[in-house]
Amino acid sequence: MQEPVWNEWRRPGPTATQRKRDIGIAVLVLLCAVESTVLINSMGAVVYNPPPELLEQLAWVFALSVPLVVRRRYPVPVMVVVSVLFILAQVQRIGDNFVPSAILFMAIYTVGAWERNRFLARWSRIGVIIAMFLWLGFNLVRALIGPPGEFENAAGPMDPMLASVLYGLEFNIFFFVFAYLMGEMAWTAARRQTQLEFQAEELRRSQERNTRGAIAAERMRIARDLHDVVAHHVSVMGIQASAARRVLDSDAEMARDALQTVEKTARTAISELRGLLGVLRADAETDSKAAPGLDDVPELLDNARAAGLEVSHGVYGDPREVPSAVALSAYRVVQEALTNVVKHANARHVDVRMRFLESALEVEVADDGRGLSTSGESGFGLVGMRERLAVHGGSLEAGPRRSAGYLVRASLPTEEKA
Repeated sequence: MQEPVWNEWRRPGPTATQRKRDIGIAVLVLLCAVESTVLINSMGAVVYNPPPELLEQLAWVFALSVPLVVRRRYPVPVMVVVSVLFILAQVQRIGDNFVPSAILFMAIYTVGAWERNRFLARWSRIGVIIAMFLWLGFNLVRALIGPPGEFENAAGPMDPMLASVLYGLEFNIFFFVFAYLMGEMAWTAARRQTQLEFQAEELRRSQERNTRGAIAAERMRIARDLHDVVAHHVSVMGIQASAARRVLDSDAEMARDALQTVEKTARTAISELRGLLGVLRADAETDSKAAPGLDDVPELLDNARAAGLEVSHGVYGDPREVPSAVALSAYRVVQEALTNVVKHANARHVDVRMRFLESALEVEVADDGRGLSTSGESGFGLVGMRERLAVHGGSLEAGPRRSAGYLVRASLPTEEKA
């Protein structure tokens, strides 16, 4: 997925839920406007005196509130309509300016937050703000050239009219700048949220790719290991078959024994070859060293002790020879688990147990660390363990222990399949 050019990002339109929410907001604003208009007229605290009839004032606040229903779908038209109605309402000298001002603020904010055309969003708001200040200037000039206002309770050091003009200018500057900046901040926040969602999706895709790569690499490693194991069996079969051929006429008993060895080895080889089905494999350099097995586990324990861990080791049940591929997988599980304990668990003690059950080999590695397990460099952690055990029809249990630390338990079938 190609990363968008974020400077050219366009915000998606409002969802169905947001459209319904706009209807609710418009109704709420209308109710507040009606209540405010009734209360102000009841108190006689109107802005202009005398105001028009109450029904006319309610009609104006209704007209101002209705466009908010579609404010996120058509932000610029709604702002223009609200701005024109706001000025006309003031021309008619309605009694309340507070709620109409709040509606105008919401309209300007919505353009900044939702208008997809950012050029239009910028200059339409600037145009409306300029128009509002021209209207404000017209009212100030009319107030200055008209009859002087009555400031009965004026007691400050400034001229009452000058103070009134400065207050009106500063309040409106703050009002419109705040509405403009709030819209920009909302747009930026929405873009950043989209960026975070995009990055989270990219991270998820990257993790999926890494997991697939880890599985493929582990399968290739399994294939190489099993190749060495099966190659050994096939070599034995070849040697025994050659021996049987040579003594077939002179020593039938020896030939029979050799053929029995070939049969047994063939069964073992076929059982282990079945684990190769579906495993991806690439050409690899031949490893001259014999594949490790259960006899090599003590070396892993010594390495863990050398890393500063206290290691306990126990073997339970009747030890017996298991298929070499199973032994190799058990060795890899112990190796991976100990690697994770040393690198990530911050543990002091680790307990390695091996149980020879009737038809399975069970390997258990438990530590007293932080209870965290991460993928180490060897075998790609739990993903690699599960892939390796799946080849043999085995299972893996991994998770935090009840008291403290982490537990890895693997079960591997040991019965050879005919």
